[in-house]
Amino acid sequence: MGCNIVLSNIPPDARIPLVIEGRPVTARVVRERYARLRPLEQLGIDKRGWTLDVLNVVRSLGKREFSLPEIYSLENQLARLHPRNRHIRDKIRQQLQVLRDLGLVGFLGRGRYRLF
Repeated sequence: MGCNIVLSNIPPDARIPLVIEGRPVTARVVRERYARLRPLEQLGIDKRGWTLDVLNVVRSLGKREFSLPEIYSLENQLARLHPRNRHIRDKIRQQLQVLRDLGLVGFLGRGRYRLF
């Protein structure tokens, strides 16, 4: 049975390098990064897709701190990925809460967030 995984769709947070610039990453660092992502396995596949899609949109901003209006400005990207969803902004807020609970995003207050 085959499997097609589009590596470019995997957010940088979910990629755990074993070798960087020809040097092996220590086992401790690899385990720490894996432990940080492990809570994602608790999410169902359908929810995980949305969560990773929102994380990709956040990462596309290219900055550590961002605002809710900045993410809303990219809602068309998520609407293309999830054409049946008519409540994209609600889903964005929900998934930011999931990312917060997973420890990948911090809520700073008043619609401001920080990537960890």
